[in-house]
Amino acid sequence: MSTPVIRVENISKQFIIKHETQGRYVALRDVISQKAGKIFSFPKTISANPKSVTKEIFWAVKGVSFDIQQGDRVGIIGRNGAGKSTLLKILSRITEPSSGRIKMYGRIASLLEVGTGFHPELSGRENVYLNGAILGMSRLDIKKKFDEIVAFAEVENFLDTPVKRYSSGMYVRLAFAVAAHLEPEILIIDEVLAVGDAQFQKKCLNKMEDVSNKDGRTVLFVSHNMSAIKTLCTSAIVMHKGEKILQGDVSDSLAKYISFDQTQLNYKTRFTRVNNPVNKKVFLEAAEFIDDQTRNQFAIIVKIQICSRITTKIGINLKLKDSMGFPVGFGCSHYFFPDLTPIQEGENNITIHSTDMNLASGSYKLSIELVYPGIETLDSVEDCIQFELSNDGLANRNYGVMQEWGYGAIEIKMKSVQ
Repeated sequence: MSTPVIRVENISKQFIIKHETQGRYVALRDVISQKAGKIFSFPKTISANPKSVTKEIFWAVKGVSFDIQQGDRVGIIGRNGAGKSTLLKILSRITEPSSGRIKMYGRIASLLEVGTGFHPELSGRENVYLNGAILGMSRLDIKKKFDEIVAFAEVENFLDTPVKRYSSGMYVRLAFAVAAHLEPEILIIDEVLAVGDAQFQKKCLNKMEDVSNKDGRTVLFVSHNMSAIKTLCTSAIVMHKGEKILQGDVSDSLAKYISFDQTQLNYKTRFTRVNNPVNKKVFLEAAEFIDDQTRNQFAIIVKIQICSRITTKIGINLKLKDSMGFPVGFGCSHYFFPDLTPIQEGENNITIHSTDMNLASGSYKLSIELVYPGIETLDSVEDCIQFELSNDGLANRNYGVMQEWGYGAIEIKMKSVQ
């Protein structure tokens, strides 16, 4: 096996976080009294509690190891705060690890934040040559690539303008063009591409794929856009709370990230009742929403836990709202299953699975009702589940329209209640 172009061995990065606790309030008269006491040597009459400072050790990256081969395009995925950006800063030699060792072979070009590596007072033209010099390229080599960089960035009319006057989009276009065209062996890109428009993002993805395939360059790419990760990358690393959870095939990594995201990171896809009501004979105790990413058609799957003080039969209603709170869907279990759902005294676990649904992309809120149909509402929990549908993710779904267009409500048809 060939020597990896990047070898990371058990690296960790810790930060010291200070927490200040304010003492009791000190009035102006207390301060005057203290000052006067110092001048005239009066005995101390007050004792103001000073601020107490505590320190906490925070591990942004902890015990991470992996190898990356030349020409690999590796996606690094994880929630905000997972340690992705800190890891890239360590690899880019912007910050030193607290422990561990890194071996890298070749020149590195990094684009981690808007304006990284640019001097704000210099013009776009001057910054191109400055970045090339930092990468170890001669002025002649940079000049050969100059026209290609400018054409890609589409900033011809602003080349001699100081970059501090650039918009964030112009900044990113020029910075990416420089990083991608000045022939680094390793290209490291953070979520900064999200600043650009959709057309430029697509252009960047194509360029990264091109330099990897044709020139054998290695690409590390952090993004929350799962579709971009799936399109560009040949493998992926899943991060959570500073640790590497998985490294492997893109589809496997995305599936792990999505399932891990729902079950452990909790984007309000879980509901747990804090205090059980004493005046209700049947009530919702917990609920969990599941988006089965192995299916290319979306369906509502919700596991609910019902606590009952009696043995009875009930109906279950699902109400769906969009992000603005407008109703977009409604379904009744007893409408499709004429017999009501039997409930035993104690804890009851039920899974509701709807038929396939054609929802638009957007954020949704799910409310759950337990009823004696047409007679009594036993329990109702509004907006207990929140979830988001987008064209990003493992499932090959294309929702097409945005929920903000507001095309009205749909019927939630139950496939099974058991």
